[in-house]
Amino acid sequence: MGFVFLFTVGGLTGVVLANSSLDLVLHDTYYVVAHFHYVLRIGAVFALLAGFVNWFRLIVGVTLNPVLLKAQFLVIFTGVNLTFFPMHFLGLAGIPRRYSDYPDFYLGFNFLASIGSIISIFRVVLLLGVVWERLATLRPVLFIITPASRVEMIHSCPPIDHSYQSLLKIETA
Repeated sequence: MGFVFLFTVGGLTGVVLANSSLDLVLHDTYYVVAHFHYVLRIGAVFALLAGFVNWFRLIVGVTLNPVLLKAQFLVIFTGVNLTFFPMHFLGLAGIPRRYSDYPDFYLGFNFLASIGSIISIFRVVLLLGVVWERLATLRPVLFIITPASRVEMIHSCPPIDHSYQSLLKIETA
C-alpha cells in the first residue's frame, strides 16, 4: 500500500510536469528532483522491500518479526516523505537543484529534508537488525498464511532441491 500511495503521489506530480509551460519553469528545480525520487527511488525501494519480505521465509526458512517489519515500514514511509515532500515546495519557490546557498526563508524545508534522510538511514539499520535477529534466533516457519494457489508456497520452507521435479513425479505416479 505504501508503494501504491507514493507512486501515485509521484505520478500526480508528473501530471504537473507534463504541462510544457510549467515544465519550463520547474526545470532543474527541486520539484523535478522530488518527482523523480517519488516515482523511481521510492517506488523501486518499496517494491524491492515488499518482495524481500514476502519471499524471505521461503528462501531462508525463518520468518521475520511482523511487528518490527511494520515499525520499519512506518520509519521508511515517514523518512522518505519528510525527505522529498518539502522539495516540492522548494521547487515551486524556484530553488534550483545543485544549489550551494539558499535564502534563510527556506531553512525549515531543508531542515525537514535533512531530518527525513537521517530517519531513512535509521530505517536501513532497523531492517538489518530485523534480519539479524531472525537469523540469530532461527525461528522456523510454523505455518504459512497465504493463498494455496501461489505455486511458490505449496512446498516446505525452505524448499527441497529439485522440488518441482519431485512434485511432477508424485502427480504422474
